[in-house]
Amino acid sequence: MGRPLFYQILEKPATSCIIALCSTVWFYIQKKNIGYGDVGLSYEAAIEGQHWRLITSAFSHISILHLVFNMSALWSLGVVESLGHMGLGVQFYLHYTLVLVILSGLLVLGTYHILIQRFKLDYFRRVTAVGYSCVVFGWMTILAVKQPSSKLDLFGVLSLPISFAPFESLVFTSIIVPQASFLGHLSGIIVGYAIAWGLIQGMNNYWAVSMLGWIIVAFVFSLKRTSALELPFIEIEPVLDASLPTVGVFAANNARGLDVNVFPIRGSELV
Repeated sequence: MGRPLFYQILEKPATSCIIALCSTVWFYIQKKNIGYGDVGLSYEAAIEGQHWRLITSAFSHISILHLVFNMSALWSLGVVESLGHMGLGVQFYLHYTLVLVILSGLLVLGTYHILIQRFKLDYFRRVTAVGYSCVVFGWMTILAVKQPSSKLDLFGVLSLPISFAPFESLVFTSIIVPQASFLGHLSGIIVGYAIAWGLIQGMNNYWAVSMLGWIIVAFVFSLKRTSALELPFIEIEPVLDASLPTVGVFAANNARGLDVNVFPIRGSELV
């Protein structure tokens, strides 16, 4: 308590970087007047192949109140980075943040699919979710299981016992931010319990880097195929005449499928 902010940032490097990233994205969204439909995740967009929204939705916030709530909670949860002696620590934090971003988003889409196909609730086709809440609620849950004696500080004035924080915050957020996604927050809690109880485990540097690499590839190619954004360093061309389908940077001349050509970056700008 009372430690200079600079030293607190050094103690939570990954958390600090994520807060800086989300804040920068929020500022860009406000400056460019970007809305939910431009960056958010919805069932309708996902089935159209806009898989890049799994990433953009997680790091985007439209409401300043939503941003402040999430980043305040995330800052408090950054204590995970200093708990290496409990099997947590910075690497654990980075590895499972990646898992939380992807799996919580997929769980939301899977829930929407069941509600739409099984219960005929077509309303959920167009529900659009944004925000880092899934990950925040996931880390609340993990910390609640791993260190139940901890406290969660919100806005610097409200302190909750971490053991009850996931569900208390679920209700609290629904009250102060009525547009907040209940299913999104609940998905983060479910994935958080799966990680904390060891149902999802085995992440190491190799798997984290491999997963990150495939996420980047999927992000770029889905963005190229489903948006108007110019990506001059990637071009996808059909290649005729072949016996076996091939996809790759070095596709054979006689291959049928996709020939992926990579060109030097000439500069591009998000819109």
